[in-house]
Amino acid sequence: MPYVNVRITKGNVTVQQKKQIIAEITATLQNVLGKKPEHTHIVIDEIDPDNWGFAGVTTTEYRQQK
Repeated sequence: MPYVNVRITKGNVTVQQKKQIIAEITATLQNVLGKKPEHTHIVIDEIDPDNWGFAGVTTTEYRQQK
């Protein structure tokens, strides 16, 4: 039973994009490892950009710098 956890920042991903991520990760596990799609679990966690930081700043701050 594969379990894949995808973490992304909230606000920039559509439902359609999430569906595509789930479908493509599931297909990859089936094609590469022979895993059954009905046994494959994909979880997408959307993290508030204020709670995700890198390069010394939050993602919110980083996006404002662009």
